[in-house]
Amino acid sequence: MAEPVPQVVAQMPKAKLIGLLALFLGPSVVIYTAFSIYPLLATMQLSTFTGESGGGVHFVGLANFVTLLTDSLWSTPFWNALKNNMIFFAIHMAVQNPIGIALAGLLSLPGLKLKSFYRTVFFLPTMLSVVIVGFSWNLILSPLWGVAKGALTAVGLGSWFAPWLGLESTALVTLALMSVWQFVGIPMMLIYAALLNIPDELVDAARVDGLGQLRIFFHIKLPLVLPTIGLVSVLTFVGNFNAFDLIYSVKGALAGPNFASDILGTFFYRTFFGNQLQLGNPTMGAAVATVMFFIILIGVCVYLFVVQRRMRRYTF
Repeated sequence: MAEPVPQVVAQMPKAKLIGLLALFLGPSVVIYTAFSIYPLLATMQLSTFTGESGGGVHFVGLANFVTLLTDSLWSTPFWNALKNNMIFFAIHMAVQNPIGIALAGLLSLPGLKLKSFYRTVFFLPTMLSVVIVGFSWNLILSPLWGVAKGALTAVGLGSWFAPWLGLESTALVTLALMSVWQFVGIPMMLIYAALLNIPDELVDAARVDGLGQLRIFFHIKLPLVLPTIGLVSVLTFVGNFNAFDLIYSVKGALAGPNFASDILGTFFYRTFFGNQLQLGNPTMGAAVATVMFFIILIGVCVYLFVVQRRMRRYTF
């Protein structure tokens, strides 16, 4: 009988073990360090310097962060972008993830026909380029040649139509819903896979006890997939606070109208690279990127050390 793997590893000479680790993990560590760790550390280092008109830089410590958070020239657009980012994330949590859970629950129903077709249709927008999605929805919602007004008029809701992408009050919500439409397939598939892993014995026992499909879902299935829902939530958080491409493709770097759809990604882009009359400031841009990193890090840590620990009781 072959020895268990942990025992074989424990009996392996230390030099051979180090050699095997270097052989199999070394390339991954080198690539991850070169393309993730080093750029992150270099960005943090750059955020502690400030540029001079002659092209040189000198160390200023945390002065860039103080300027970013207190100087009205920088703090006003920063806090506006952070507020919009939180709204952007809240819409995804309130709309995208519940729809994903509902779709996954429907797809997991026994006897549902054309499951493969529905899965493909719901997941298809996820595979589209964000630029294509943004351009297409920009055309659909256009007051001049878009089909949205005609479609609403056809069902008697023409008075509801408005240039949603051109109004400060609705631009950000409209962009968030466009993003929800594109990426709702991701939580759907993750939660659907978790639902398929639930033992049939639990569902059959609930069905024998007289529970209907709705009660089985809410009282049996949903509690068992809470860890997956938590994972989907943290992925949504990370993705939303790294968002940039959709808003840039639809509204440009200025994230109009009047910065109403500006988020941290577009604010970082304007700060680092500059835009129109705004000159690029790499050191302040690095400070914005560092703040974004710590916001995401705090959110992930809250999930790992608070939420995930409480949901472990539902694992099976």
